[in-house]
Amino acid sequence: MTEAATTGRDTILDVANIEVIYDHVILVLKGVSLTVPRGGIVALLGANGAGKTTTLKAISNLLRAERGDVTKGAILFEGEAIQAMSPNALVTRGCIQVMEGRHCFGHLTIEENLLTGAYTRGDGWSAIKADLDKVYAYFPRLRERRSSQAGYTSGGEQQMCAIGRALMSRPKMILLDEPSMGLAPQLVEQIFEIVHEINAQEGVSFLLAEQNTNVALRYATYGYILESGRVVMDGVAEQLRQNEDVKEFYLGVAGEGRKSFRNVKHYKRRKRWLT
Repeated sequence: MTEAATTGRDTILDVANIEVIYDHVILVLKGVSLTVPRGGIVALLGANGAGKTTTLKAISNLLRAERGDVTKGAILFEGEAIQAMSPNALVTRGCIQVMEGRHCFGHLTIEENLLTGAYTRGDGWSAIKADLDKVYAYFPRLRERRSSQAGYTSGGEQQMCAIGRALMSRPKMILLDEPSMGLAPQLVEQIFEIVHEINAQEGVSFLLAEQNTNVALRYATYGYILESGRVVMDGVAEQLRQNEDVKEFYLGVAGEGRKSFRNVKHYKRRKRWLT
């Protein structure tokens, strides 16, 4: 068990040594293990192509649509193996993914998009309306644009809509894939502040797949770094922020006498992390 599961809180997600293969031949994930404590924010970090999105899709059971399979290991959500569950059954249990690139329904209004998130619920309109008002409280901009077609809103508004739509399912955990992609720095800070507020106020756990290591480690409590489908480092977020290798290769801060990222061989970085 990693440090992420030893914070005094129980674990909502436990990914144990999973292997993912695409098209029965392409090995993408190689023994990835991670845990997310209930009510925690955990960052999954790494460059493009490191395996972050594949890890999230393995958890949310979206791999089969892309000819991918979890061939080894186990994924437990609230102590129950979920590999055999359909994605919609997993959403009903309380685990939902916000996909990279937002994926709003462009022809629907913002409010219609939000209401699609409550599709699996059966607790009546009054409860759904109460949660809709709660989403608008977290994202006031969405209330202003509630009647606008989502396809004509900004990238930041669509990202807010995608997170709000996930909230409408009353999740226990949200898998959030690259929330900063394509957004201005000010909007990125705003999105992460709202994620932090949702985590604190609603108790929703988050697993964030993010290339923006700096902002992710400021809001997460624990982090895992992926390279080429393997976890090469993990630790408490603040400790990762202070680690010299992380500062050099992901935060763009080089220590005295240290080489730049582009001049350091990949295998040397891996060797320092794994020794």
